[in-house]
Amino acid sequence: MKQVTATGQTVEEAVKSALAQLETTEDRVEVAIMDEGKKGIFGFGSRPAVVKVTAKIDPVEEAKEFLKEVSEKMGVDVEIEVLREGKQVQFILSGDKIALLIGKRGQTLNSLQYLTQLVINRFSDQYFHVLLDAEDYRKRRNETLVHLAERLAQKALKTGKKVALEPMPSYERKVIHTALMENSRIKTYSDGVEPNRHIVIAPMK
Repeated sequence: MKQVTATGQTVEEAVKSALAQLETTEDRVEVAIMDEGKKGIFGFGSRPAVVKVTAKIDPVEEAKEFLKEVSEKMGVDVEIEVLREGKQVQFILSGDKIALLIGKRGQTLNSLQYLTQLVINRFSDQYFHVLLDAEDYRKRRNETLVHLAERLAQKALKTGKKVALEPMPSYERKVIHTALMENSRIKTYSDGVEPNRHIVIAPMK
C-alpha cells in the first residue's frame, strides 16, 4: 500500500504535493489531515499543513499489472482484456507468442491463473475467482475434456474397471463431472491431494 506524508502552506497544497509524489489523482486516494496548519501573522507563528495520503489499491489492476510483468519477462508482449462479473474476474490474453503463456496442455496458463488469483486476493477484502484465457483455449480445452470423459467412460464400461485421469485443476475436474453426470451407468469422483488431485471414472456395480 503506497502512502506518503506531505506538507504545504494549506491542506490543498499538501494534498497536491502528495498526489504528485504518488503519481495519482485525488479520486484514487484517501486523505487524512494530520494538521490543518496555521497562517500566523506577518509570517510569524505559521505552521504548515500536514496530510497523510494513502493510495487506494484496485486488486484487479494489481493482478493485471502482475500478468503484464510476468508476460514481459517471458518475452511476450501481451494485451489484456478484463471481464468482471460479481466475484469472478476473467483476464483474456492476446498477442504474439501467446502459446508461450498457454504451455503444454495449458499448464503454464493454469500456473499463471493460480498466481494471479493469489495476487488479486492479497489486495482485496472479498474473495475473487480468477479465470485466465488465451485464444479461446479454455473453450477448446473444455471440448477436449468432454470428448475425453465420454471416451474413458466407455472404456470403464467395456473393461468393468475404474479409469484414473491425469491430475487437473478443480474447474477442469468439474467439466468432467458435469459431462458424465447424466450417465447412470458410471460414477465419477475426485481422488488424491492438490496439485495431484484427479478424477476417477468407475462403472456402477
